[in-house]
This record gives sequence, structure tokens and C-alpha cells, in this order.
Amino acid sequence: MTPQINSLQIIGRELAIAWSDEHETYLPLEDVRKACPCAVCNGEPDVLGRGDKPEVKHTPASFELTSYEMVGGYGWQPKWADGHQTGIYSVGYLRRLDPSAP
Repeated sequence: MTPQINSLQIIGRELAIAWSDEHETYLPLEDVRKACPCAVCNGEPDVLGRGDKPEVKHTPASFELTSYEMVGGYGWQPKWADGHQTGIYSVGYLRRLDPSAP
């Protein structure tokens, strides 16, 4: 079972997450943005899971977080300075982005 988020905040240019199992995650905002799970960034697969990933062009504003909100009890939705705000990162996905997470 995926641990829950106790707290989430931005520290400098990193997303810091304190988990219910006492693990702490620190992810560079650039890496978080490049891992955006939305259809605009990753494409939409067909019923067989096939699909092309679109070419995404980033600017410096792509890595500047302007705000964020928790979505229900399952995810985190960032809003970036370039206007992108469609990605919802599930709690489990955020945990998997941390290579040091147990």
C-alpha cells in the first residue's frame, strides 16, 4: 500500500514531500514537470495501449511553479508559469518518481 502524504511544499527549486512512513522525498521541479502524466505531455493511448508520445517543448517558465492544489485524497495538481496545469500526479506516481523511496 502506498504511504500517504503528510505534507508537501516547495523548497527552493524542489518539491519536498513528507510521507506517512517517515520517508522524505525531494524532487527537482524540472524533473517533476518533465514527468507530467497528462495526455498533452504523454499522448493518449488507444484501447491496446499504443500511441505516440507528443513532442513537448519546454521553456524556462515550464519549470517555475506558480501554485498547486491537492485533488481529493489521491493526487497533486501543479500550475506552471507557462500556463500548463492539466497534469494530476497521483500519490503513488509521486512516490514512484523518487528513486530512493522504499
